[in-house]
Amino acid sequence: MQYDPIKRALGNVFNKTPFLRRIFYNLLDLLLLRAWHVHKELNEWAANRRSEEQHILDAGSGFGQYTYKLSGMSSKWRVLAVDVKEEQVSDCNRFMRAIGRQNVLFKIGDLVKFREPESYDLILSVDVMEHILEDVEVFRNFQASLRPGGMLLISTPSDQGGSDVHGDDETSFIEEHVRDGYNIREIEDKLKLAGFSKVDARYSYGKPGQVSWRLSMKYPLLMLNASKIFFVLLPFYYLATFPVSLVLNWMDVNGKHPSGTGLIVKAWK
Repeated sequence: MQYDPIKRALGNVFNKTPFLRRIFYNLLDLLLLRAWHVHKELNEWAANRRSEEQHILDAGSGFGQYTYKLSGMSSKWRVLAVDVKEEQVSDCNRFMRAIGRQNVLFKIGDLVKFREPESYDLILSVDVMEHILEDVEVFRNFQASLRPGGMLLISTPSDQGGSDVHGDDETSFIEEHVRDGYNIREIEDKLKLAGFSKVDARYSYGKPGQVSWRLSMKYPLLMLNASKIFFVLLPFYYLATFPVSLVLNWMDVNGKHPSGTGLIVKAWK
């Protein structure tokens, strides 16, 4: 299915005012299981750093919800958000100016070429690497751009059905993906090849998360792809399914999974 047109339509609806955009970000944080996992890791990283100056790169910032989260965690942090889509970069800069966030900047950039040696304490990359063919080159750029001791945090689909692919004859649910997901050992090896000294990878989207993802994301997107009339029906759909997804998300974030359709990967320079 075509994912980008739906994302653009949702973005247009919630981009009319800063108030609506804040609501949009809050909804994404509640509904997207990846956001639950990423926020947990960010809160752990931030535990002793909120009062210190930190330089952070949001690599592939998309709608900007994680930059919004990071820039609000400490006024001492400086966040650069990079994305290839000019329209999203412009929209996010306008929004941040409108709400008075002075510690963040969005700019256009290609991660295959983006490298700023020893500039960042944290690099965040959420659902980006499955879109980039030249992944090892990007990992090398990340490693070079981190300061000594800095951390890279990645959320990406695994090869256990992470793009809703469960066999060789199936194609990705999200057609923009260039790979159907990483093998956990593959991404660890590639990061070490890129020069990272330590890598820690774990599965997300275990059995509870897989059910939640279908309820909260896949089925609504399929409906919206079929007809825009489902925009009107979505609030009623989520009224029925959200409590179930909430419980499933909590179970997924607080459990350990022998396999899963997502990966949370941390790597240190």
